[in-house]
Amino acid sequence: MNDVITRTELLLPGPAQALGGLLDVPVPDLDTDGLPLLWHWIYLLDRPRQADLGPDGHPVRGALPAPPGPGRRMWAGGLVRTSARLRCGQTATRRSRVLSIQDKAGRSGLLTFVTVGHEIVQHGCVVVEEQQEIVYRQTTVQDTWPPSDGQVSPAADDEWAIEVSPTLLFRFSALTYNSHRIHYDRDYAGDVEGYPGLLTHGPLQALAMAEAARSAGYCWGRDGGLEFRYRLESPLFDHQGMIVKAVFGHETTTAVRDIYGRRTARGTLRSRSQ
Repeated sequence: MNDVITRTELLLPGPAQALGGLLDVPVPDLDTDGLPLLWHWIYLLDRPRQADLGPDGHPVRGALPAPPGPGRRMWAGGLVRTSARLRCGQTATRRSRVLSIQDKAGRSGLLTFVTVGHEIVQHGCVVVEEQQEIVYRQTTVQDTWPPSDGQVSPAADDEWAIEVSPTLLFRFSALTYNSHRIHYDRDYAGDVEGYPGLLTHGPLQALAMAEAARSAGYCWGRDGGLEFRYRLESPLFDHQGMIVKAVFGHETTTAVRDIYGRRTARGTLRSRSQ
């Protein structure tokens, strides 16, 4: 658990421009304004060998975190703190390590909670501090999923509706080098893991919440200092859509819901200078 994995690269504008096109959101001046909140997720990526991938598409060797055993892997939430903005055209270094591993007994069986810590350094300063919470659970449990045949609740004027298509999920998987098959292989997701559709990525929902806050006018704190806490509450499948909202305030709240009104993610955003 004390092992540290370090990766350094030159941050090029291409991935940021690709993410802006994927979400149909404006791309800022990357040299002067830097990367928007959470856009560091498309940089400094792990790129495992094909031979190191397991049947589900996730790495089984040389990965951080290392899978504790067979089971489903889910991104449960996290915390991101920034002290400045990452700049393109300059190098950055990410240092990653496992912070904690805990086994807990849940209603659906044994759950293993893994917290991974990341630091991103640019010009000798820690620009991003992050904790990601990953949950592994047994695959022997028969799941029940929320119904998808209720009354549709369209996006209101203050909400952002994102069409979730297999193409969108595949392109986001490619942009983040995420080969987990539940996001793009419908046969595998249904026949092997028992899901009723393709899974919408947790990081995609978190990014959508951050972008909704940016669209609502949320500005960076003094010197770029922000804190964003988010929680993924329930699986979201491609046929359920994605509707995002941000309520601007002293502490800006964000949320994702499906087209039937079921909330699947929530977050809070505040300036660290407050």
